[in-house]
Parts: sequence; structure tokens; C-alpha cells
Amino acid sequence: MQTIRVDTPSARYDVFAGSDLLATLGSRIERVTGRLPRRVFVLTSPEIWALWGEPLSQSFAQPPIALFLPAGEKHKTLSSVERLARQMIEAGGDRGSLLIAFGGGIVGDVGGFLAAIFMRGIPYIQVPTTFLAQVDSSVGGKTGVNLPNGKNLLGSFHHPLAVFADTHVLGTLSERELRAGLMESVKAGIIRDRALVRYMDERAEDVLARDPKALEKVIAASIRMKADVVSRDERESGLRMILNFGHTLGHAIEQVTRYKVLLHGEAVGWGMIAALYIAGLRGTITRAQSDRMEALIHHYGALPLFEASAAKLVAATGADKKNIGGIRRFVLPIGIGDAGVVEDVTVSELREAAEYMLSQAEPPAGAEQKK
Repeated sequence: MQTIRVDTPSARYDVFAGSDLLATLGSRIERVTGRLPRRVFVLTSPEIWALWGEPLSQSFAQPPIALFLPAGEKHKTLSSVERLARQMIEAGGDRGSLLIAFGGGIVGDVGGFLAAIFMRGIPYIQVPTTFLAQVDSSVGGKTGVNLPNGKNLLGSFHHPLAVFADTHVLGTLSERELRAGLMESVKAGIIRDRALVRYMDERAEDVLARDPKALEKVIAASIRMKADVVSRDERESGLRMILNFGHTLGHAIEQVTRYKVLLHGEAVGWGMIAALYIAGLRGTITRAQSDRMEALIHHYGALPLFEASAAKLVAATGADKKNIGGIRRFVLPIGIGDAGVVEDVTVSELREAAEYMLSQAEPPAGAEQKK
């Protein structure tokens, strides 16, 4: 097991990454909290609970109270949070309660937001079960829900007491879910870890075959990168913005396709390709670097095709929460292993980048979309 420290001005906690952590989760959480509260809740999806609920429950002397959030972005809403909060009240939840977010990124985001506002804030633990959640969304304290206008427009910074990333549960992930999660590791390498890019390039066969040592290497490196960035910039006032590489157009793609066609990591993969195009236009990366990074994205992502218009995608970026004062903030790579935030990307550049990305993403006429 590897332990990675997150150290910010408002919170300090550890991320534990290793295999078979669920079997001893109760005692591990008790060591973190000092003493388990009277009411422990676990927010999860029915699918995850059916697969892994038994070992988690058996690790506690008194099993936690299960709350369920159906899978899918359409349930990442304020109404879901209200329903869950009511259930906690009815089950005797109070200010001393503890919430465990046990699932993928949606469960983690909703669970963290619920913990942030229930009784004006209760502690919670992240137990991510997807690759994407383990390397990205469970770390850093970002929580939130969607509005019809865009993703994560309601939310709060609320750090967990600890994160337990059990690599054993990744064995039940579909190939598509694994590849979508790996997009966040590709992103991590491109923006801040050249060695990770090299490792993923050279060991792609092992990583995609789920070799335990290769997966642990990629997961740990990705978490360390994010932990370092979050520790330096907790509230996304500067450096932390680079973690949004690929997300500006990625979120726009999700919104325009109504969250029905692509997984989050897949949308980010296409968004990274568009961002690489702008970086190439501006000369912050060479053609060879762009080709290498784009090839890595396609190799790991196996990105599904989708249909959209460049105009709609550009319009959707206007509602992105990273924008301030009407200015679109955009993350561009600087070589491989570094990135910066720019505020002068024009609508024309965005449209050209979207068109370039769509030239690869749109299915041929008459062809069915890859689902």
C-alpha cells in the first residue's frame, strides 16, 4: 500500500492506495477518526453495493446505513441531495455523523457535497471504485452537482478525512470504464509529469492488460501529481487550474450530447485533442510533441465517435465555471510535462479546434455511433 499526503491550508489527510483495503476498511477509518460515530452512512450505487457491499459492511462491527444514488449524470442533481439528506435525518443522522462516499466520481461528488451541507458540514471518507475517481475526483475536496446550464455549477470545497483507493475493485470495471479513467492519468502526465507520459507510452500493453504493478505505478503517480498541485493551490486560484486540461471543451461535449453518449473521461480525451490543436497553433508545443500526445490519447482512450456542431460546442464553453468576468480560461500544454492557463483564446481559435476535433470524432455518414 502506498500513502500519499495531501496538505492544504484548510485540511491535511492521506490517500491510501493498495489492494484489498475493503476487508479492513472499518478499522482503518476508525484509526483516522479516533472513534466511529453513532451513525455511519455509506452513499453508493446499487451496482457497486451488489458487488462490494458485503466486504465493506463486514469490516464494521455495526454495518453502516446504506444510501443509494442511481448511476448516471442525470442523478447528479440538487433534488438527489435533498432526497438523501431527508433519508439521513429519518435514520437519525446528526452533526456527529460520518458519511462514506463509496463509488465512482458521481457518487464522490454528490456525497462530498451532501457532507458539506448536511447540518452545515459533517466529516466524510472517500472510497472510490473507478479508476477515474481513484486518480482524480476523490482527491482535492471538490464537490458538487450539475444544473441544466452546465456541470458542477453548485458545489463546495469540502475535503475528506481520508481516501482509500482499493485497486482490487478495479477488476470488475469494464474495459470502457478503465480506458475512460486512464484519460485522467494521460492528462496528469501531459500537464506535470513527463516521466509518467514516458512510462504510459512504453508500458501501454501492461497497463491496459491490468498488470497490478503497472496499474499501481500509474495510479500512485497520478495521485501524487494531483496531491502536489492541490497542496500548492487549494482553491483553484492559480496553479490548480491546470488540472482542467481538456475539460473546457470536454464539459461542452457532455452538455451538448446531454451526457448520454460519452463517459466523462472520453469527453475529456476529445477535449485534450482540441486543446493540443490550439497549443500547436500558438507554438507552445511542436508538431512532433502534439502527434505523440494525441497518439497516446487515442491509444488509451479508444474514444467513441459522436455528433455535434462546432458552433454549439463553442457556445457551451461560455457557461463553463472556470470563466471569470466573461473571459474564457483555457489550459494549454507547454511541451510535455508542463502546462499554463491562458485567458485570450479567441472564439475563432476555439471553433477551429472544435472543427479539428470533430473531423476525427464524427461518424461517417450512415454509420452507427460507438456506444
